[in-house]
Amino acid sequence: MIRIRSSTAQDMPEITAIYAHFVLHSTATFETEAPSEQDMATRRQDVLAKKLPYLVITQGKADQSEVMGFAYANWFKPRAAYRFSAENSIYLHRDAAGKGLGKLLLAELLTQLERLGIRKVMAVIGGSENLASIGLHKALGFTPAGLIEGAGWKQERWLDLVLMQRTLGLGSSQPPV
Repeated sequence: MIRIRSSTAQDMPEITAIYAHFVLHSTATFETEAPSEQDMATRRQDVLAKKLPYLVITQGKADQSEVMGFAYANWFKPRAAYRFSAENSIYLHRDAAGKGLGKLLLAELLTQLERLGIRKVMAVIGGSENLASIGLHKALGFTPAGLIEGAGWKQERWLDLVLMQRTLGLGSSQPPV
C-alpha cells in the first residue's frame, strides 16, 4: 500500500539515507558532504516551524512501511514580499524511480501549498542533465523559468541550475486575501 503523510521524527533515518545517496552519487543537490541525521532533523524542524509541509511517501503495510521518498517546501526567499512563493524539494529512494511515486508525492505537496495560499512554486533543479526531475516537474505543470549555466562545481565538473515555476490558484491575477 502506498501512502503519503506528514513526516515524523521517526522517519529521519530513512530520509537522511535517501538524501545522502543524492549528495554522494548525483548532481541533484549541490551539497558535497552528506548531512547528519541531526542536521536533517534540524532542517525539517525549520520547515515545520514555518508551517510548511514536509511529506513522505511510504510503501508497505501500515505497521511495516518503508519511506520511499520525501518532499517539502520552503520559502523561495526570506523577505516578506516572497511570502506567497515557495521552492519545492523532492527526493526518492533509488528503488522508487520510474514508478510514479514522485508524481503522487509532488502533486500532494502542491495541493497542500495551494491550501496554504501559496501562489507560485519554484523548482531549482541541480544539473541540466537531471531529466527525471525536469520531466517530473513538467508533467505537473511547471514551465521553464531560466537556466543558470555553470552555477555549481561538483563531481569534477561545472553544473547548471534549471529553474522552473508553477502557478497555484489565482497566481498573480489578484491580490492575496
